[in-house]
Amino acid sequence: VQINRDGKFMFCPCGTKLNVIDVETGALHSLQQDDEEDITSFVLSPDDEILVTGSRALLLKQWNWRENKCVRTWKAVHIAPVASMAFDSTSTLLATGMALFQCHTRGMVLVEFHPDVSRLQLFSSSVDYKIRIWDLNSSKCVAMLDGHFSAVTSLAFADGNTLISSGRDKICMVWDLKTKESKRTVPVYESVEAAVLLPEKGDFSQLGVKKQGLHFVTAGSKGILKVWEVATAACVYTQPMPFTLKEEASERSLTQCMLVPERNEIVTVSVEHNIVLYDAQTLQLRKQLAGYNDEVLDVKFLGPGDSHIVVATNSPQLKVFELATSHCQILYGHTETILALDVFRKGLMFVSCAKDKSLRVWRMNKDGRVLCVAQGLGHAHGVGAVSCSRLKESFVVTSSQDCTIKIWNIPESLTSKAKAALISSPEALHAKVTERGHDKDINSVAVSPNDKLIATGSQDRLAKLWACSDCSLLGVFAGHKRGIWCVQFSPVDQVLATSSADGTLKLWGLRDFSCLKTFEGHDASVLKIIFVSRGMQLLSSGSDGLVKLWTIKTNECVKTLDGHEDKIWGLHSNKQDDMVVTASSDSCILLWKDVTEIEEEEAQAKQEEQIMKEQELSNLLHEKRYLKALGLAISLDRPHTVLMVVKGESEKHLEENIARLRKDQKEAVLTFLVTWNTNTRNCHEAQAVIETLLKHEAPDSLLQYSGIKSAVESLLPYTERHFQRLSRLLQASMFIDFMWQNMRLADASQA
Repeated sequence: VQINRDGKFMFCPCGTKLNVIDVETGALHSLQQDDEEDITSFVLSPDDEILVTGSRALLLKQWNWRENKCVRTWKAVHIAPVASMAFDSTSTLLATGMALFQCHTRGMVLVEFHPDVSRLQLFSSSVDYKIRIWDLNSSKCVAMLDGHFSAVTSLAFADGNTLISSGRDKICMVWDLKTKESKRTVPVYESVEAAVLLPEKGDFSQLGVKKQGLHFVTAGSKGILKVWEVATAACVYTQPMPFTLKEEASERSLTQCMLVPERNEIVTVSVEHNIVLYDAQTLQLRKQLAGYNDEVLDVKFLGPGDSHIVVATNSPQLKVFELATSHCQILYGHTETILALDVFRKGLMFVSCAKDKSLRVWRMNKDGRVLCVAQGLGHAHGVGAVSCSRLKESFVVTSSQDCTIKIWNIPESLTSKAKAALISSPEALHAKVTERGHDKDINSVAVSPNDKLIATGSQDRLAKLWACSDCSLLGVFAGHKRGIWCVQFSPVDQVLATSSADGTLKLWGLRDFSCLKTFEGHDASVLKIIFVSRGMQLLSSGSDGLVKLWTIKTNECVKTLDGHEDKIWGLHSNKQDDMVVTASSDSCILLWKDVTEIEEEEAQAKQEEQIMKEQELSNLLHEKRYLKALGLAISLDRPHTVLMVVKGESEKHLEENIARLRKDQKEAVLTFLVTWNTNTRNCHEAQAVIETLLKHEAPDSLLQYSGIKSAVESLLPYTERHFQRLSRLLQASMFIDFMWQNMRLADASQA
């Protein structure tokens, strides 16, 4: 990634496009390439004006990134994709690295200009482990720095004569550029991907900087930042591990680190594509952005005002996103993939369950931080479904691949804010009731709104109803032809909704366990369902990537939302029932807003405006104010009224009024007169308007009119027919006149 000079925008390549992200809000727009080849490298100039990308098509593109425009394209001279780029400090020279210079034995991976413009030197490093210095005046290699035993990953210039290089050989080297010799080797004991110099000005005492002199930060395979003193080659500060399991360190190894002086921040990128912004003076986390989610298995709204969402991806970590800023917290605790989530009514506590056979209870503090407060073990296989109590934060129900249901009581110490704040480690939960519920995997479990009933859905094609107190079986819902993926209680009726791999949704009565309604429309498995619109509608998501909205009363699918490209596993609505979040195997999380009321208000306002305009038009016609009436009739799309105005005006006034119209109004009149011209009653008015347009508009401007080609094609045959009719009429009238004149002459001679 790269960040611009003022720290407001971040640039990240993603396949064939380059995303430009607002750091504060997380909002992004993309620069999309035409050649549809993956971007391999990019660079932003120091003055923030020029952005250059290189792709696998061996093309370099220059962008005006603020306006999303490609302003220049040229072919790179390389025989392979560009791996590295760098601008000089004046933003006039661009270096690209792959096989540009012949001295490196293998492909080039790193290029950097010397910051002193007067020197005109370029530094390059390759996987032959050497750093070469090139004189740009002579295009010759003038020196070679040999000391690393693995790939050199970064070059940092301390001043005009000191260079720090980092490598995957677990060392950093300090070079004297006058003598071209190594001054010091700093053993880092981890594969280093980046070394960043700390500014000499600034208070870095909290990072162990006690003396004047050069200090630098390293980022590498251990996933943490370390601060080193150049003079002593000693590590003066090690960032505390933000995770508890040491084996997770390899998964969190860092691939990039950079300093953003304007924001006083250090930015790191991890191998899991997480972008983290730290305070440069304390290394306290300021913000974290998740660059990639993998397959998303579940998602729920979180927080008192649904200000966050919690996401289960195809990993043992949970991600909690703040919707306003896209800030992401990563929660560690589970050791295998998390399969399902559910949130308690107040929105501060939620439960996760995973393949590691456990469930965990999490709590959000006032400051938005989330901590694990309880853990439950007991299932023999992975826990695939979980549901929380609805009235109070009193119990949790889980179901598993071991075909059992378990009810877990939540201790009061976890629900009390004061007591929960004192919890230092997760409490152990114990199952109150265990019941074998089905013959196959249980895919879904739900708790009724009054906390008295539990429903389960299984691969055995059955849904079952259980008493919450002792987990006794109350009834069975049979009717689906394939396994059931989801069960949900209605918030307003004694009804249970189920969705199945047979592509249908069914509503069941809780009294007699009969099927009340069946909804058909999905072409694939229906994975999730929820009640929306205060229980009057159903929202379903399928493995076909579609979300469908159903009106229960009419059995109709009233809307299909096509936003995902793969199975939609996550579907949840917020407390206000006006927003829905969906999550899919395509790694995307989408927020949908209910705009029914807004659209109704807009339609009503439009209708009222239409009535007012129609009344105004009537008044203008009555007052014979034809110019205004003409413009208003055009805006209301009333061809007949426009025709009446044209008929009512004198030829002189008509010409003046038509000439005064705007271009878009003339285009509308042109479409109207095409229709008028087909009728002999109205052809004279049509021809009069055509005459006016031809008189007052140059041919070039007429050609710019939208639809001019089709209009001319429609006008020509009817106009020719009208002129033929007029010619015949003229001939007939001339014959009558001739006869009349002859009759008069005959009468005169007789007299």
